[in-house]
Amino acid sequence: MVERLSTLDASFLYLEEPGTPMHVGGVLVLDPPPAGVDALESLIAARLALVPRYRQRVLEVPGQLANPVWVDDPEFDIGYHLRRSGLPRPGTRTQLLELVSRLTSRPLDRNRPLWEAYLVDGLAGGRVAVVTKTHPALVDGLSAVDIGQVLLDPSPDASEPEPVDWRPQPLPSGLELVRSALDEYRRRPTSVVDAVRAAVTDGRTTAARLGGIAGGVLRTARSAILPAPNSPLNAPIGRQRRVAVATADLDDLKRVRKAHGGTVNDVLLTVVTGALREWLLSRGEPVVSGTSVRALVPVSVQDDEGAPGSRVTSHLVDLPVGEPNPRVRLARLTYAMRGVTQHGESVGADSLIALSGFAPSTLHALGARAARGLSRRLFNVVVTNVPGPQVPLYAAGGRMQEVFPVVPLARGQGLSIGMTSYDGTVFFGFNADRDSVGDVDVLADMVEQEVAELVETSS
Repeated sequence: MVERLSTLDASFLYLEEPGTPMHVGGVLVLDPPPAGVDALESLIAARLALVPRYRQRVLEVPGQLANPVWVDDPEFDIGYHLRRSGLPRPGTRTQLLELVSRLTSRPLDRNRPLWEAYLVDGLAGGRVAVVTKTHPALVDGLSAVDIGQVLLDPSPDASEPEPVDWRPQPLPSGLELVRSALDEYRRRPTSVVDAVRAAVTDGRTTAARLGGIAGGVLRTARSAILPAPNSPLNAPIGRQRRVAVATADLDDLKRVRKAHGGTVNDVLLTVVTGALREWLLSRGEPVVSGTSVRALVPVSVQDDEGAPGSRVTSHLVDLPVGEPNPRVRLARLTYAMRGVTQHGESVGADSLIALSGFAPSTLHALGARAARGLSRRLFNVVVTNVPGPQVPLYAAGGRMQEVFPVVPLARGQGLSIGMTSYDGTVFFGFNADRDSVGDVDVLADMVEQEVAELVETSS
């Protein structure tokens, strides 16, 4: 019995375009593994059995009588998905980010399992980077297992699992796929009706099927019926990306929270708001007291039974970039986010870590899924925040020092911002269209400045 993609997952494939690949990226920077990069390669190969979806690909049903199905890839080649790369000397962060930008720009091959990982050596200090690309169709909740999740261990001397002899199941024939679809139609007629509708309508109609994701927005932001403010962040985009990163000390953010109230997430949104303000001013954009940038902020919430679950809702938050006082910006955002978290019964950081085992790509992918369900006219930028453990993690004995998220762009969206906290540091990943927001590195540089300004107000 084949496993069929949900209507939502199929929609992500239907809506994806060559210029707007949906894969979520991650950049893990590790201390040199004691046994070298080869040990990382063998570790991923050995643990691939823990992520069976990573050996499966999508197969269309003839005539699109039903949603596509997941099938074992009979020609699975780990060498295609797990690749090696190296940086020339001196192996700077700038060189690494240029490589990440090129890799992020390339769509995944739909005829293969929808993931890739690159092992990059040659970084300064002998460090190694692992660059991952994962399609959100692979991720249907916090229960989904991510390749980065199985790669990381709480101890540097964790044992490598015994290899598993994997044999792919035979591919179903076209006739078998049709029979399965017809049988499903007899048992549940609406399923095939939905699939046929998806096959004969355009992307806008398909996008409307994602309207349920917008529920959180419509419940918490009455302004959702209004278009987002005009912004240089919304423009036709090309196929090339530019990735930038920044870091902030978590203790500094907690000091600000303790002095002024709110949550660490509120402080992070304030940092992003201040950085966007300075970036807009650096470009000569008009910034007045009422200027705002509307952010789509995915929030993990409890399920209907009240237990922490895998549901993510979207909330629109107007970032007050026109406010010059950082304390007032924080107060306004704290007030705005309080309504979001109280109504949505959001899941706290500790609960998320316990549920996911720290799978940042999985959680950022859930945020990207929620964002794709809304019209880009409703928001200017996507901002995701994934809390992580405040203890060291290891891969093949090499301690992970940094972990940067790379959240995908939708059509007409020039920038996305992902944040991940880990071991006392918050890591910011900025993914931007290379043409319309080519100066994204300036925006990243503003983060440290904004944190310092907030800390100064807390003394």
